[in-house]
Amino acid sequence: MDFGAVRLSRVSSIRRVCLAFVAAIALGANQAPPTPSELYGDLFVEVQEQRIFGDNKTFVDAVPLRAPEQIMADYRAAPPADEEALRAFVLANFSVPGIAPTAPLALREHIRALWPDLVRQPRKEVEGGSLIALPLPYVVPGGRFREIYYWDTYFTMEGLRADGEAVLVDNMIDDFVSLIERFGHVPNGTRTYYVSRSQPPFFALTLDLSENTDPVVIARRLAALRTEYAFWTRGERCATKGSPCERVVVMPDGSILNRYWDGRDTPRDESFAEDRATAAEVEGEPAEKVYRNLRAAAESGWDFSSRWFADGRTLATIRTTDIVPVDLNSLLYAMEMRIARGCREAGDQACADGFAARASARRAAIRKYLWVDGEARYADWSRLENRPIPGLTAATLYPLFTGVATPDEAGKVARTTQERLVAPGGLRTSLVRTGQQWDAPNGWAPLQWIAVMGLERYGHDELARQIASRWIDTVDRTYRETGKMLEKYDVEEQKPGGGGEYPTQDGFGWTNGVASALLEKYPGLDPADAP
Repeated sequence: MDFGAVRLSRVSSIRRVCLAFVAAIALGANQAPPTPSELYGDLFVEVQEQRIFGDNKTFVDAVPLRAPEQIMADYRAAPPADEEALRAFVLANFSVPGIAPTAPLALREHIRALWPDLVRQPRKEVEGGSLIALPLPYVVPGGRFREIYYWDTYFTMEGLRADGEAVLVDNMIDDFVSLIERFGHVPNGTRTYYVSRSQPPFFALTLDLSENTDPVVIARRLAALRTEYAFWTRGERCATKGSPCERVVVMPDGSILNRYWDGRDTPRDESFAEDRATAAEVEGEPAEKVYRNLRAAAESGWDFSSRWFADGRTLATIRTTDIVPVDLNSLLYAMEMRIARGCREAGDQACADGFAARASARRAAIRKYLWVDGEARYADWSRLENRPIPGLTAATLYPLFTGVATPDEAGKVARTTQERLVAPGGLRTSLVRTGQQWDAPNGWAPLQWIAVMGLERYGHDELARQIASRWIDTVDRTYRETGKMLEKYDVEEQKPGGGGEYPTQDGFGWTNGVASALLEKYPGLDPADAP
């Protein structure tokens, strides 16, 4: 073989490639490559003007999956009939940044596949670590939330039950029993820095999700529920009119209602810098009082919201401990009713009568102080101003959810909800935009479930189904765009939610749970069955 000739041939080939590259550069200096608007013409205009992806930069950064002329030939031959068809056409022909071209699984199948990823097995506590051990497997919300959370778990359980995970539901109930037996309550979450507070008390409602009929188990759970009730009412020993104690408030007529609270008055460990910065903005208030109010808002689960702000807008005016919240008192009514029933079933009539009387007294106080007939809503109460707090929020639906409301009150709340709280993508959390995550334009899975079940309880089935339908559409639409289940959503624009102290998290326990439970309840809403 003539290796010299081969070498010359290779040199000539390299030279030709180099000359071609130089020529291409020279041509490029005079002729810019076509832009997306030039390549895709009418398709480009439709996608951008209809804001198919919200941000106009999204489509222009998309990568075609085949030759542009082929895409445009198909587009001109059969132009998409509407916005949904246009979106489907684009996702079928382009790889769009941050958006799954097609969800690999239908929504509910995706949720079922997610459960194992969110399950955690029992782990031993590590000296110096913050995790609190649990005896049985449990589900975490996901994202930065790597431990079990109290009120999240109820909504997660609703979905687990719908998806046939009865054993896991029972495990999580018994994990809560374990926490109550150790700490006297279910902490905010299973971290040492959460033990000084709880969260909205849903344990009573989780008991009705269990299929366990073992009398020993039932007795232990009832005992735990009564222990939790003692935690929430411990302040009765020291509360007086004008001077609340712990979580107990004595109302002007002497009746007893409750508030959110925290046993500590220091910055939260998990939000230390943020809390110190907030306290520094507040003039004329001891830092300890600010910290207690921030912590109490964290106990509410609505951290943070205009509900807790004196001016209705600014975190620096937070006053959570001065507020008697409608959601908490509705849940405590449900707890009292559940204890009364459990005692009656156990043959303890004195206990049953005592808790039934407590429930009746609480219901009367809620309706007296927290119902605002002229505005057709339930409200939180300011103990300092001695009046209901202005501003409509989704918390108005809790008395329907737990059965506190009269049929007349429920009808008025239903009209208010239809006229003011229902958004294109589900139920609004509030009507004000504060930049906080528990305000407009965000919607949250637990509030959708409470609204749907509360409205249905009083016969407002059509509105309940409408809220469910809009919420499922938002969750499914965002899932198809991102491939994720998210913690919260913007129900105005049907996209991921925002605001608050941390980025929107994916996972996500209660969103999965409520979506599965709603699809079980309303099979016709399943996107997989849409024509």
